Amino acid sequence: MNGASETSFLEAIGGVSEAVEAGAGLPTVVRAAAHALNASVVVMDPAGGVLAVACLSPEDERAVVAGESGSERIELRVADQPGGELRFRARAAPPPAALVRMIGTLIALEAERARAPERATEAAVGDFLGDLLSRKVSERHDILARAEELNCDLRDGACVIVVRARPQHPEEGDWRARVLTIAERGARSVERTSLAAGIELGLPRSRPRETGGEPRRHRAERDPVLLVPGHGAELARRAAAAVCKELEAGLHGFAVVVGLSRPTPDPSDLHRAGAEALLAANVADAQGVSCLPFDETGTYRLLLPAMSEDSAELRRFQEETVAPLVAYDEQYETELVRTLESFLEADGNIAKTAEKLFAHRHTIRYRLDRVRELSGLDVASSEGRERLGLGLKAMRVLGISPPGGPAREAGTEGGRVPSADKDR
Repeated sequence: MNGASETSFLEAIGGVSEAVEAGAGLPTVVRAAAHALNASVVVMDPAGGVLAVACLSPEDERAVVAGESGSERIELRVADQPGGELRFRARAAPPPAALVRMIGTLIALEAERARAPERATEAAVGDFLGDLLSRKVSERHDILARAEELNCDLRDGACVIVVRARPQHPEEGDWRARVLTIAERGARSVERTSLAAGIELGLPRSRPRETGGEPRRHRAERDPVLLVPGHGAELARRAAAAVCKELEAGLHGFAVVVGLSRPTPDPSDLHRAGAEALLAANVADAQGVSCLPFDETGTYRLLLPAMSEDSAELRRFQEETVAPLVAYDEQYETELVRTLESFLEADGNIAKTAEKLFAHRHTIRYRLDRVRELSGLDVASSEGRERLGLGLKAMRVLGISPPGGPAREAGTEGGRVPSADKDR
């Protein structure tokens, strides 16, 4: 680097450093960065939200955000923690890579400093909701005091909403944070003091066991959990509807379900509301329903104590009944579980089951024979049907999803043609 280039390089860095040192704020720092890079600049948070912009026009901003026309991006990190992205489009010659990296570091530090109070609040909300739903804090006055510190009044109780989202395609950035932000916006449109955080609820979810093996445990997932203050079924339903509406509008390419608890007038019982919302989300996920209140889960409600107080027996029952079917489906890409579900929903009518699954009656009979061989339970007997039906309910309540692919997605049933290879 010659003397003139070095001077220009240091001047460019100096302008951004001065803005950081002066505490001028992220927008000013980003404008200084745009001048230093001679580029249009947009800074994004880890969830994909825009933090600051220095562009020539709204169209210019749109192009930079979308990555059009020579736009580039670098990841912002602070101490190995993702801090978002710097997206820019040079207005003339591309800036030196070293200059971009140094300015990116300064912007990442400024963004982290700007978000420090917000992060502290997010951590406090997460700690409170985690302690509340796990009963680490259970005394009414302690609950009210900690909620009040977060500007949330729980004297009239609250309801709990659990959101579960799964991307259908690879997603960039922290999509879980984006889901949480959108869900929180929906709840706060109904009650502005609603609290939201990603919480590990219940047991770590399991995938089916391999034949002769143990279930493969996954780490517990942090589902978005929302606490909506206020007592009344109408408020709870409006909040859940608003969350669903926001998720549908702002979250494309995701499979999303929402579980809603009953409103709880006593803050000391909110741990039970959390269990109700989790059960409703698990059942909604299994049934392909987008939003399900606990009151509408039917006989699944009877399994709530087993799930929330001691799920070991519920898991053992599932293992003794339908777990071998799930494992077989996963290993051989068959549809024993789906066939059993359809058969029970058709009140044991093989013809109706075959019609629903677009399969031959002989295929259905063959699959039901495999169900009997693997589970030791015969669907021809009332006791066998009862135990298998309860096993399916236990599986759903526990949040254990059977193997499924595109054929299980909504709207694809009509195009399915059974394959002889899958009917082993």
